[in-house]
Amino acid sequence: LLGQPLPASAQGALRATQQGGLARQQFAPLPAGLPSDLLTHRPDIRQAEQALIAANANIGAARAAFFPRISLTTGVGSASSELSGLFKDGSWGWTLSPQLLLPIFDAGRNQSNLDGARVTRDIAVAQYEKAIQSAFREVADALATRDTLALQLQATQALLTAESERAHLTQLRFDAGAASQLETLDAQRSLFAAQQALVQTRLAVLQNQIALFKALGG
Repeated sequence: LLGQPLPASAQGALRATQQGGLARQQFAPLPAGLPSDLLTHRPDIRQAEQALIAANANIGAARAAFFPRISLTTGVGSASSELSGLFKDGSWGWTLSPQLLLPIFDAGRNQSNLDGARVTRDIAVAQYEKAIQSAFREVADALATRDTLALQLQATQALLTAESERAHLTQLRFDAGAASQLETLDAQRSLFAAQQALVQTRLAVLQNQIALFKALGG
């Protein structure tokens, strides 16, 4: 294929770039101020709450004690400062006051005197707290990845536009006898590499959207 015109696939990529197809893909919009209450619909948190109920816990009191009531996102779809603050210095920043733990099991105070019931209670509380921490961490990680991919998407889109233009101009120069077959082939290879990079980035974007949807309790 040395010295031949651009293959149909390369020409299609160029047309898509010129028409704004591949080069203008955007993230799905993410509402600002998403409430953390969305996470209560996650299966793992629901399962942990059921374990608390089985241990005679008051779920309303448990949520008040363990569940941060914050906005998850900002106006640009990034993690809110409230969400980021939960993991400041890499550790969970939501602390539980000892007095808040008492009302959770107030309804079952008679049974809590039994050692077996107390162990069951402690396990249920630990699992509930872990589920909440994991939920908020997954949302924070997905939003951070989203920000990174947004920059990567812009870069790969710009690269595809540049390589498409280069391949087009190189082909014109070759047709006019001003470029070699090697230059033309090199331009085509670079264009295909840019296409592949954008496809991989788009796949990562879609995977991130799925991960974020699941993390939010979808």
